[in-house]
Order: sequence, then C-alpha cells, then structure tokens
Amino acid sequence: MSSLQDQLSNLVYSTDGGRVKEEKPKMDVTPSDGFAHVRRETKGRKGKGVVTITGLGLDAKALKVLAKKLKQTCGTGGTVVGEIIEIQGDKRDVIKTVLEKNGFKVKFIGG
Repeated sequence: MSSLQDQLSNLVYSTDGGRVKEEKPKMDVTPSDGFAHVRRETKGRKGKGVVTITGLGLDAKALKVLAKKLKQTCGTGGTVVGEIIEIQGDKRDVIKTVLEKNGFKVKFIGG
C-alpha cells in the first residue's frame, strides 16, 4: 500500500478549463472494394444462421440506417458490430435486392 501522501500527489485540480469532455475516438472507415460481401454464418451461434454483410465502406451512422432498412424488409432482427451488419436468418436473396436498390454490387461469399 502506498501512503496517503503518495496518493494525493497524483491529484490535479484546476479551475481554468471547466469540465473536460473526453472525445470519443473516431473509427476510420475501411474503403470498399466496390462489392458488398454477403455471407451466411452459423459458427459460434449455436447453429442459428446469421447473414453478415461487409465491405460497404459506410460510416457508423449510415450502417445503422441501412441495417434498420434491411431488418424491416426481412422482418427479422439484427445488429451492427463494427463495420459488419448482421441479420438473423437466411434472407440472402431479399438482402441482395435491397442492397442493389441502394447502389451496391453484391457478391455472395461461401455456400
């Protein structure tokens, strides 16, 4: 245990700047290669099928808007994890049509 004097020596107080807000680190958007990669995954999901969409090249806000549109069209749940959109179930054909309407080229990955 350190002494009370050592603990207090690390405290800093200033009335100069008011409240200091920590800025959230901005995520860099990975550029797209021109294709939206649509993949069906079951690994690590207890056998439940999930369709993942990657390679869109959109920021977080635009990804959430697109995910909401996909979830409403498919009638299922889903989420955005990092730069990946996950949609529950196997609705690859419906997802393909929605993405093509939004101007993306779609490439199916895997079987």
